Amino acid sequence: MTQATVTITLPRRGAALSLLQRYGVYFAILILLLYNLAFTPNFFELDNFRTQFVQVVPVVVVALGMALVIGTEGIDLSVGAVMALSAAIIPLYIGYGLVPAALLAIAGGLVVGLINGSMVAFIGVQPIVATLSLMVAGRGIALLIANEQLRSVTDPGVLALGRGSLFEGEAFRIPYAVIVATVLIIGVALLVKRTTFGKQLTAVGGSRRAAELAGLPVKRILLLTYVLCAGLAAVAGIIGTARLGASVPSTLGNLIELSAITAVVVGGTPLTGGQIRVGGTIAGALLLQFITATLVKHDVPDAYSQITQAVIILIAVYIQRGKVLAR
Repeated sequence: MTQATVTITLPRRGAALSLLQRYGVYFAILILLLYNLAFTPNFFELDNFRTQFVQVVPVVVVALGMALVIGTEGIDLSVGAVMALSAAIIPLYIGYGLVPAALLAIAGGLVVGLINGSMVAFIGVQPIVATLSLMVAGRGIALLIANEQLRSVTDPGVLALGRGSLFEGEAFRIPYAVIVATVLIIGVALLVKRTTFGKQLTAVGGSRRAAELAGLPVKRILLLTYVLCAGLAAVAGIIGTARLGASVPSTLGNLIELSAITAVVVGGTPLTGGQIRVGGTIAGALLLQFITATLVKHDVPDAYSQITQAVIILIAVYIQRGKVLAR
């Protein structure tokens, strides 16, 4: 009798945990929106949602790269420093126009990704150690480039990226930053689902040893993954600078690695690698943004937002652990 009961109960428990892992973030967003509909005045105004979408763009872009790295069973703690580095580079070359300055800022981020990926793939340094070193060194280099000073960025192209919109009119105004994020989301989703590289990436995360035995170029895959992550972080740094209208490498990107990791994990991508849920990652970032906005509108101190993120991470990791045990 006991054995029969266990045989019936465990699959049900495992199925429930699987559903919670896959769709829990969407249920959480729904519950939060219903709460705001009932208790938060003006939350559902179009301007408010437009503001929330613009504010979440840097986290979404960084989280896309973080999802790729976590898919390989890695981690990248240097994304905030890469944002700061790209912000420090932009004022140096903005005189040549937005596109050249942006390309050079992204190039700076790619160099950081190349160093991270080389240490992980070729030297065998643990990802958390490799990226922690660049987290510290990258921001230090950014501060040196900026001479530890805030620099205003008044180029019309940069300001338009951070504050401009594609269409005129209240109902159809779409911020350029949201458009950029949407293009990147589609690109990463296609990369993961429709390309050989995406399949190889998840294979490496599922079992690096098995991927090596299957003849996959594991080192090259890891290198490119960290380069892509850093490149996306550099784009987030450009958007963050455009929103502020200034280069602030001392603070830009601080703790964004926490938000990105939270968005990825809450979205259903396991820290053990082998899977990447792009849609869940975006939903996770939106959940964090809506939580922050809700707390702000109810005059709750910002410190509680960070505490809430930590609690969400613990819950998400517990759910993932429960799913593994239920198998």
